[in-house]
Amino acid sequence: MKPGIAPMRLLMTADAVGGVWTYALDLAGALAPLGVTTALAVLGPPPAADQQAQAAAVPGLSLRQTGLPLDWLATKPEAVFAAGAALAALARAEGVDLLHLNSPALAAGQAGGFGCPVVATCHSCLATWWEAVRGGPLPADFTWRTALLRQGYAAADALTAPSHAFAEATARCYGLARPPAVVRNGRPPSRPAAPPAGAPARFALTAGRLWDAGKNLDTLDRAAARLSWPVLAAGPLRGPEGSEAAPRHVRPLGRLDATALSAWMGAAPVFVSLARYEPFGLAVLEAAQAGCALVLADIPSFRELWEGAALLVPATEAGRAAEALAHLLDDPAASARMGALARERARRYSADAMAAGMLGIIQPLLARSGPRREAAFA
Repeated sequence: MKPGIAPMRLLMTADAVGGVWTYALDLAGALAPLGVTTALAVLGPPPAADQQAQAAAVPGLSLRQTGLPLDWLATKPEAVFAAGAALAALARAEGVDLLHLNSPALAAGQAGGFGCPVVATCHSCLATWWEAVRGGPLPADFTWRTALLRQGYAAADALTAPSHAFAEATARCYGLARPPAVVRNGRPPSRPAAPPAGAPARFALTAGRLWDAGKNLDTLDRAAARLSWPVLAAGPLRGPEGSEAAPRHVRPLGRLDATALSAWMGAAPVFVSLARYEPFGLAVLEAAQAGCALVLADIPSFRELWEGAALLVPATEAGRAAEALAHLLDDPAASARMGALARERARRYSADAMAAGMLGIIQPLLARSGPRREAAFA
């Protein structure tokens, strides 16, 4: 434990569907040496066996599989309110010092009811997703969800976001007086992995929730049709709410566990993401840590994080994407140079830096939360 950091108990929410799972485990692992033990309240579908094994390897972390619904899959506001109330009861029962919500809508209707300070991290949301991917007025089903999220933001003691671009989009869409504080996501250093048997000599790779229209797999599929090199995609094609992707030219690898995905990245492919909406992009960071050259959509968050260390192309122009991919796939030396730039940039986004940034948010809240915490952060 580092000097000046008192032991504290944290209750954090997460789901096992997307990148929040990785974020939560990495943050808990980086906070553990600083004296923080974390109980992870899992909402939505239970973690797969490999995810549970990941969690078991994190020091000071224990799982609480709640069976509560994800706010973005709930069919009515009452389900979100009920989940928030159950979470408040869990926080009181656990006697935690702080609650970290990775689903901020759960704070709606619970202001002051958690018995401890609340930090909410804005990872993504329907309103900013709709603005970036569809445009125009929100559909009715999104309107009440957005209203709940606005209430949750107002009820939290502090808000964070993983990039300035997303913080500004959040403030704009929700009319916040000021943007959330920026604490960039981070990952521990990657371990070199042997490429999987049968991997192509040269290929492009993408990874993520392929069913999500914000990931823009359709444009990548059209770009793949123009290439002589294979384009592989790791991740689920069908989402929990029924969305489905059906690529014709991109080769799906299915859902890969962390070890398998690391092995594919270890083959040093060109990593590509043409996402139209990406508040941060953990898969991009993982690829950069592995030394992959990057071809990314020219959207505000990617420009902020990776400009100068990636080839940026218009998100919806398949021809431009194909040209950038072909340039790197046809020229191993150019690919190696871009991979080195990406790896160097990735050093900025470490798990330790993320934990330090989060402590900068947490410490003032705990110091104000009551006499029993005041001495901890003197």
